Amino acid sequence: MAIDFDDATGQCSLTATTVTHWIQCTLEEALHPTDVELAVRIVDADEGRQLNAQYRDKDYATNVLSFPAEIDLPEGPIILGDLVLCWPVVISEAAEQKKTVEQHSAHLIVHGTLHLLGRDHLHDEEAEVMEREEIGILQKLGYSNPYLSEEDDLT
Repeated sequence: MAIDFDDATGQCSLTATTVTHWIQCTLEEALHPTDVELAVRIVDADEGRQLNAQYRDKDYATNVLSFPAEIDLPEGPIILGDLVLCWPVVISEAAEQKKTVEQHSAHLIVHGTLHLLGRDHLHDEEAEVMEREEIGILQKLGYSNPYLSEEDDLT
C-alpha cells in the first residue's frame, strides 16, 4: 500500500503513519487489497472552499472530500484516488461535537476512504450500511461510535 500524505497547512497534528494505519484498517475490512495507492492532502479553509466549489458547486469549506480515481489498470496497484481534509473545519467540528481532533479525523479518513471504495449515503439504506461499516472499523481502531452524541453516551 502506498499513501502520499501532504500537509499543505503545516499545522496538522496527524502523522502519515497514523493516517496510513486508519486507511489500512478500512481497506482490510472493506476491500482486502493487495496493492493500493491513494493520496491524502490536508488543506486550509481557502483551498477547501475552492475545491468544494469547483467539484461540488458548494461555496464553503467542508471537512472531507473524496476524489475517486476511476482508473482501472490491467496490472499494478489499485489506484483509489485522493482524500482532502480541511484542517480548520476538522478542528472546529471536533470542538463542536466534543470529540478529540484525532477521533474526528479518524472518522473522516474512514468515511472518505469508504467513498473512494464506492460507498455512499445518498439514500437512507445506503447511509445505514455505510454508518454501520464506519462504526465497526472505528471500534476496531479503538474509537467510539461517531454518531452518538455526548448525551447518548451517558444513557
